Amino acid sequence: MTVVHPIARAWITTGGTGAQNYDEFADDAEITAIIEANPHSALGIEMPHRAPGSLGKSFLDALPDAVARLAEAKADGSYTPAERVVVLYRITAPGEEPAYGLFAMVDTDQISTRADEPGLVIRNEDVFIAKVRERVALAEALGHLLSPVLLLQTGRGEELHEALAAATESAGAPAATDTDQAGRTHAIWLVGPGPEQDRLTTLAGGGELVVADGNHRSLAAQTGNLPRFLAVVTTPRSVAIQPYNRLVSELTTSGAELLDRLRAAGAEVTPIDGPVEVPAAGGTVHLRLPGQGYAVRLPHVDGGPLDNLDHTLVERLLLRDALGLDPGDKRITYVGGDYPASWLTGEVDAGRAELAILIAPVTVDDFVAVNLAREKMPRKSTWFTPKARGGLVVAELAG
Repeated sequence: MTVVHPIARAWITTGGTGAQNYDEFADDAEITAIIEANPHSALGIEMPHRAPGSLGKSFLDALPDAVARLAEAKADGSYTPAERVVVLYRITAPGEEPAYGLFAMVDTDQISTRADEPGLVIRNEDVFIAKVRERVALAEALGHLLSPVLLLQTGRGEELHEALAAATESAGAPAATDTDQAGRTHAIWLVGPGPEQDRLTTLAGGGELVVADGNHRSLAAQTGNLPRFLAVVTTPRSVAIQPYNRLVSELTTSGAELLDRLRAAGAEVTPIDGPVEVPAAGGTVHLRLPGQGYAVRLPHVDGGPLDNLDHTLVERLLLRDALGLDPGDKRITYVGGDYPASWLTGEVDAGRAELAILIAPVTVDDFVAVNLAREKMPRKSTWFTPKARGGLVVAELAG
């Protein structure tokens, strides 16, 4: 018995609806610009209050607009229905190995967040509850899920990878393709009921599944009492972890005092000559204050590997202790790996932020080890690439 199931009633893109997920942006104005350039983008449904025709409304007030946009997309042929399918998924780009996944539904009651909580789906990060509430409200209003949770198959990942590669190779022309902002091509193929579907769902559910992207969406499925949630089950060979950095728009103290507080906590602070980049390895983070960059070697603290992750130490020593900021403070922007170091430092140099914090990416091995131990990663600490694209496969909850 597998925890991965076909989508009872799916809506499959016919092209033009694919979108970055709602939480991949450092600037809300980017969302509005994308929707304006492509009104069929699923972002107009996922983030209705950022759509050009709904600006000024709150998220909740804009939900009727989201419902209308989805209905219009289904009516105008942007999506076509399919019954009891799983969907093969391949992401390709020049110079990169193909990434594979499987769109399917996963049992919500399998989500585990503690060592003493049974379940094969491991959610690994703290979340911002306001974002969870928005996802619950959107699912209730739409009766559909447009954005998948990305799950990493840690038990039978290599078998799944080979099976998905072979299945896509023999599947013929894809049902649809989509090109993302990085130039990657996302292709999908439908697999209906039968032995191949059974084999793929068994492999996809054949071991512990770690939430690589979509902690808020998976918690929203629990909070909203959904029996199953939309997911892309992928393989360790298909993903990499990029940096996940921070911008602080307003400091609570001077830059000099911040550095003194870090030194008092045991950090070593060294000025950086030249551009401030993401550190090549863990143990040191790079800061950009107005006019100067610094390398900050973080102190080792008592505790295990999780306690000494760079993201854990930044959250505790720098944000909480040195600046007195809760991780959910609106002055902190979490900036994923799609944005280069030059963009973050440029925000400081332009006066739109007062501090950039650049952090080396977590390794896949460390990420898996923390999760299998049922420990919780700090908020926004892993930026997996390539990202599963929203708006390609939509799951109708009524099914």
